[in-house]
Amino acid sequence: MNFLSLFVLIPLLMLFGLWLAKEQKGIRTVMVVGSSALLALAIALTLKFISDRSGGATAEMLYTASFVWFEPLHISYSVGVDGISVAMLLLSGVIVFTGTFVSWDMCKEYFLWFTLLSMGVFGFFISVDMFMMFMFYEIALIPMYLLIGVWGSGHKEYSAMKLTLMLMGASAFLMLGIFGIFYGAGGQTMNVVDIANHTGGAHIIDFSKQCIWFPFTFIGFGVLGAMFPFHTWSPDGHASAPTAVSMLHAGVLMKLGGYGCFRIAIYLLPEAANELSWIFLILTATGVVYGALSACVQTDLKYLNAYSSVSHCGMVLFAILMLTTTASTGAILQMLSHGLMTALFFAIIGMIYHRAHTRDIRQLNGLMRIVPFLSVGFAIAGLANLGLPGLSGFVAEMTIFVGSFENADTFHRILTIMATTSIVVAAVYILRMIGKILYGVNQNPEHAKIHDAHWEERFAVICLICCIAGIGMAPGWLSELISHSVAPVIDNVKTVGHLISQSNPFM
Repeated sequence: MNFLSLFVLIPLLMLFGLWLAKEQKGIRTVMVVGSSALLALAIALTLKFISDRSGGATAEMLYTASFVWFEPLHISYSVGVDGISVAMLLLSGVIVFTGTFVSWDMCKEYFLWFTLLSMGVFGFFISVDMFMMFMFYEIALIPMYLLIGVWGSGHKEYSAMKLTLMLMGASAFLMLGIFGIFYGAGGQTMNVVDIANHTGGAHIIDFSKQCIWFPFTFIGFGVLGAMFPFHTWSPDGHASAPTAVSMLHAGVLMKLGGYGCFRIAIYLLPEAANELSWIFLILTATGVVYGALSACVQTDLKYLNAYSSVSHCGMVLFAILMLTTTASTGAILQMLSHGLMTALFFAIIGMIYHRAHTRDIRQLNGLMRIVPFLSVGFAIAGLANLGLPGLSGFVAEMTIFVGSFENADTFHRILTIMATTSIVVAAVYILRMIGKILYGVNQNPEHAKIHDAHWEERFAVICLICCIAGIGMAPGWLSELISHSVAPVIDNVKTVGHLISQSNPFM
């Protein structure tokens, strides 16, 4: 068995262990052991991948394995990883591990669905077969309905239904796009690498067909990445979800959208990406600014962070569409950075809500004196969000803006400047929020009685802060890991675009 399959096998074993567990101690043991194993496996994979690349391994995907699953449609269980998927697996491992400690007192049924959601995420990132990616994508989405609808808060039924309907609608677009690519490439393989390299019986997809299927696949994945104007499910879903689900939702699940856009839409449909990217650039640039401005007027902490996520995830799609190696590397870094800092944000917001029983910014004051540990963690998450140098947000956003400005034409540079304004807006809502809830005089005597973080909460917060600071202060190895896999894709897109411009004198 290929060792990448352990990312799916371990969650399956965790599900079996949870089913057998009877007491809370046994449930916690299963979750801690399982999430620790997943994180250790992700770290070991990262180290092995870096070592093998340094040792001369040049294959596009490493540790590949494949066997036929459904012969009539040429569906195979195909796994493999490159630098991008390795980084995403590492992020997923960190979020699942810390989410376990944040959910320390939750029941067995909650952890069963949480683990199934995790399995879908890990399976998606190791897949190189389009249908298999789609299957794990759906496995990751299905548990969200119950996790929000049963264990959520506020308008949880409405939020769960809205999220499910919108993402299922996007799945319909995505399925059409996947089968369009499959038949357009000759109907012989669903392997992403084979289609891109025209091997395994795959043909070059006609330009006219690419222009049909590119919007289907980009919108299908883009909705999950909170692309404007299809983002409205995200703030409601975040606000109603339990804390660890919000962490996994914003920290990892939304990254399936950006990853899928790059791996399927850009990689397999390069001619259409060159031709149609300007349409989606306008939408994503609008989403970046809109999300930041919307965050400024929120009074609920979760809604504020949710609209901030709309802005930051929009920046991921924006950078991918810029079609430069630097900007696309920045997009992956942004996925990692946003995944960690928004997980930290949601974790601490959940801890504050559990104690103060409110997320209303207007009702929270002076928390720095009452819960200093949580307050410091909250401030660090905010500073990472607005891009403070030394933290992960700065590295990711600067890479995106520098890479975007490599496009010398006026259109791309105007949109880049437009997106850059979101940094200033982020500083406004983050600093105002920190000043309002952490400082000043506490007006509610009940809030003065609340206690600071427990040991398991402190452990989760410290782990996330260390990752955020680690990326911010030593990003070189991660950038190199990602760019090695990004460069061939972008080079191919640029080559195709150059050939198109030469064949069409009016372009």
